[in-house]
Amino acid sequence: MNNCSLIIATYNWPEALDLCLKSIFVQKVLPTEVIIADDGSRENTAVLIKEYQKSFPVPLKHIWHPDEGFRLAAIRNKGIVATSTNYIIQIDGDLILHPYFIADHLEFRKRGYFVTGSRVLLSPSSTENLIKHQSIDIKKLGESKKNWFNGFRIKLFTNILSERYKNKGRHLYYVKGCNMAFWKDDLIKINGYNEAFTGWGREDSEIAIRLINAGLKKQFIKMGAVCYHLYHPEASRELENKNIAMMEDAIKNKTVTIKEGLNKYCP
Repeated sequence: MNNCSLIIATYNWPEALDLCLKSIFVQKVLPTEVIIADDGSRENTAVLIKEYQKSFPVPLKHIWHPDEGFRLAAIRNKGIVATSTNYIIQIDGDLILHPYFIADHLEFRKRGYFVTGSRVLLSPSSTENLIKHQSIDIKKLGESKKNWFNGFRIKLFTNILSERYKNKGRHLYYVKGCNMAFWKDDLIKINGYNEAFTGWGREDSEIAIRLINAGLKKQFIKMGAVCYHLYHPEASRELENKNIAMMEDAIKNKTVTIKEGLNKYCP
């Protein structure tokens, strides 16, 4: 079955979100619904979403909260609660998805696992060209100066690498929050994202740690579920050390669930 929800996190970059939503139109397999988890964007993002809602091929929901700083963990939790299916694919709104992105994730899903994937990093010039032309034509306008190998889609290698790639030692907790997938009931079990994480970084690694502590295994979808990351300057990392400390505590204490998470929004 193709039953799944796609959650897209966004913040004040409607030009990138526009390309992301365009790439969903060309998916070989569509998600059941798309939830945009908006961390306090201005009105122009809402205007864009309302325009897409008129013709979008699946239900398109907009979950928004006020801009009170970087609260990605909180808005993702609100997005998770808003889903109507039991399988969640999570991306960021600055990605252009390969046409087989959803199909690859669905073929890869398996009970007892959560999934993380890779991304192709686009150059500043190709990002500018794609946005200027409102185009998702990566072959014509896109260029990657590094991570170019993440653009290959080879199913045989995907299966071989799934439980081998970055899956030992400290790499065990390595994930990319912009390309992940979970069973919703697994997220409920650990109470979702830890909303003590504010500011950029590590909330995705910490949720992976707690999922593993809960008995789940990580799969890495390499050379599948390909996506292209539009270039932008890095976010402020002033709170990263605090977030790293909380991540380290989750490893040390074998933490599974947290106080402030999905329970804030679930009845």
